[in-house]
Parts: sequence; structure tokens; C-alpha cells
Amino acid sequence: MVIIWLNGAFGSGKTQTAAALARRMCDAHVADPELVGHAIHSMLPPAQRDDFQDRPQWRSAVAETLAQADRDAVGPIIVPMTLVSPKYFDEIVGTLRRAMVDLRHVTLSASPETLHRRLGGRTPAIASRLLGIDESWAIAQIPRCTSALADPMFGAHVDTDDRSLDEVVEAVAATVHVDLPRGRESIAASKVRQLHTSLRHIRF
Repeated sequence: MVIIWLNGAFGSGKTQTAAALARRMCDAHVADPELVGHAIHSMLPPAQRDDFQDRPQWRSAVAETLAQADRDAVGPIIVPMTLVSPKYFDEIVGTLRRAMVDLRHVTLSASPETLHRRLGGRTPAIASRLLGIDESWAIAQIPRCTSALADPMFGAHVDTDDRSLDEVVEAVAATVHVDLPRGRESIAASKVRQLHTSLRHIRF
């Protein structure tokens, strides 16, 4: 089977692209490594809840879980996750590739201006206040992420500036050489699905 890793800075569209890509493929499954990080955080006192990517158990758990998922999968596995450290990239992606897993990596890219705009508008202001959602950390990571992900080691890049979600999905599929058996949704259906995806991925 194949694992498609969608990398990119925060705000590049990984989550929406993963959901839309999965819909247009057969028997695809979205595997979100962030859930492993949140599980680790839930077991730690608040003062110890730093960046979970810095924890070796997160990196080993993600690699081992994806390897098992690949062995049992009946369709493609899509992994939306920002990963900018060369060391961590090798510990996860490199480990899986050395185990002969067919992992195809692509980075979704966007200009810093686009990333700022998307993150600033990702959660309406009133919802941000009511739910306590703060995008300032993600916004602060834009320079670090865009600089690191420009390195050739982070694979093929798909530009998401001025592209619709369907166009991004089709560009990703072409880049990683997979077919999309299902066609595009109507604009209305696509908007509803995107809203549903956004609501499901609100983190508290």
C-alpha cells in the first residue's frame, strides 16, 4: 500500500487537502499524528506540555503506528502533518522508507502573506473568543516553517497560492502518482464538507 505524507507550514491546507484527497480516492484513510501528540499531552501535567514533536515517544509511536497501518491497509493512508526538523523527518519518514514502506512525501507551499491570511481567518473572531482558540503560536512559526521546508530534502512542492482545493488535490495526486477515481463535488457540497472538516479539527 502507499502512504502519502502531506507536509507544509501551518495554514498551508494540509487538513482540508487530506480530507478532500481521501474522498476522491478509493478506501483511503486519513491518519493524523497530532492525535498521538494530544494523547501524550493528556497524560502530562500542564507545565510539561511542550511541543510534542520534541518527545522521542511521539516520533517512535508515529513511525510504528504508520508501519502497522500500512501492513493492514486496504487503501492509501494520508498523513497531514507539519514536520520541519531534518532529524525528526529521518526518524519517522526515513525509518518507514528504510522498512520498505512506499511513502510519498509532498510539501504544500504558500507565501507568508497567504499563510498569515489563512491562519488569521481560520476561526471567526467571535468563535475564537468563545472557544479560547489562539492561532498566535502557529502564526509565529511561519518564518521557521517556510525556511526549513524550502530544503530539497522535503520533497516535491505543490504551490497552494491562488488554487482551489480541487486544484491542489489534483496537483498532489499528479505529484505522488496516484489516481483519483472520484470526480469533483459541487461547490456547495465542497463548502459544507470543508466546514465539517474544520469543525472536527478544532483543538481545545
